[in-house]
Amino acid sequence: MPEGDQNLLCSFCNKGRKDVTKMIVGASKVCICNECIKLCNEILFEDNKKVVTEQIKSGEKGSLNPIKVKEYLDEYVVGQDKAKTVMSVAVCNHYKRILNPPKDFELEKSNVIVLGASGSGKTLLAKTIAKYLDVPFAMADATSLTEAGYVGDDVENVISKLYQNANGDKHLTERGIVFIDEIDKICKKSESTSITRDVSGEGVQQGLLKIVEGTTCRVPPHGGRKHPDGQNVEIDTTNILFVVGGAFNDLEKVIKSKSAGGIGFGADVTQDNTKNHLADVKPEDLIKFGLIPEFVGRFSMVTHVNPLSELQLIQVLDEPKNSLIKQYKYLFSLDGIQLEFTKGAKLSIAKKAKELGTNARGLRNALDTLLLPYQFDGTEMSAKGVLKVTITENCVDKDADPVLEFKKQVNEMKKKK
Repeated sequence: MPEGDQNLLCSFCNKGRKDVTKMIVGASKVCICNECIKLCNEILFEDNKKVVTEQIKSGEKGSLNPIKVKEYLDEYVVGQDKAKTVMSVAVCNHYKRILNPPKDFELEKSNVIVLGASGSGKTLLAKTIAKYLDVPFAMADATSLTEAGYVGDDVENVISKLYQNANGDKHLTERGIVFIDEIDKICKKSESTSITRDVSGEGVQQGLLKIVEGTTCRVPPHGGRKHPDGQNVEIDTTNILFVVGGAFNDLEKVIKSKSAGGIGFGADVTQDNTKNHLADVKPEDLIKFGLIPEFVGRFSMVTHVNPLSELQLIQVLDEPKNSLIKQYKYLFSLDGIQLEFTKGAKLSIAKKAKELGTNARGLRNALDTLLLPYQFDGTEMSAKGVLKVTITENCVDKDADPVLEFKKQVNEMKKKK
């Protein structure tokens, strides 16, 4: 029976075809109208909302115990105990606030600012917590964001990404975590208010401020840019946790000068050059650096990550559950080849990353460069009988070839035994 037949009746509400916008016809002349479909979606949404809430409460989506959260972070993130503790408390407080809201007053969100050099684990901390709680996660680079109406990514685009990562689930989106990196790159150039429009600085902070505080964003259901005439999904950002990070390189100089003490012959001129002075940051320091006061005020918790030592970089290579070496070993194993690294090789790789000053990100770059030729020839090497590839210190420092072990050699050794 054609969908346009005016005699069709909805099998659920009994409305006729002419009374509704759309009528869908199924087998045995069973029909459902667009209004009943909308009602069914609302019922399913509310049921899903209850299920997700109960899962978080019961610990099925990760226990809201800061100790448990930190233990999970320890499995993936090397060092950074202070930042792990702050993030664990912040995320637990945030979701406790959502699940058990007080009746006679309002609890503010525990949004977090994480200070520290690139590659020290800021993004990994936020992403790992989202994985632990099984909530959607989205990240954006603040330098790509602009005010609405300018070329670049609208600040609401990050909410659109979160919606896509939640597989179009509105409720999950409104309980997700957003990480915005390079936030220090959109600071005002000075403390004075400029009369000119700052597309990449204060204007973006103002745009982000509305989302962080809690507003309703209208995002396109399938991603991309919003269209004035297109259908959009309304997302309430009130219960979305925001974590922002940045290197804040020059901020350390401000803090050092502030903590250096007096001047003149009686002044204490000794300074601890090993200390990470970002640990002493205060809200007024961030404002002086160029974040607007209203923006700083919406982030109740501030923490820092430390640059990684050579020893910690070696640990990053090998110890976390998803360590880089484990990942590459798995890829080589798919070609039937065992990949190994000597202690000297690991130390040399860590030294190279340390010299680059990019912390853990330098490790991946070093490994990609080092292993690329053997990944390219992996299938051919396996066909020639290569069973094992050992990366030595000379491979890293002098571009020497790795030690190859062939199937024939192994068989001969077995015969001798």
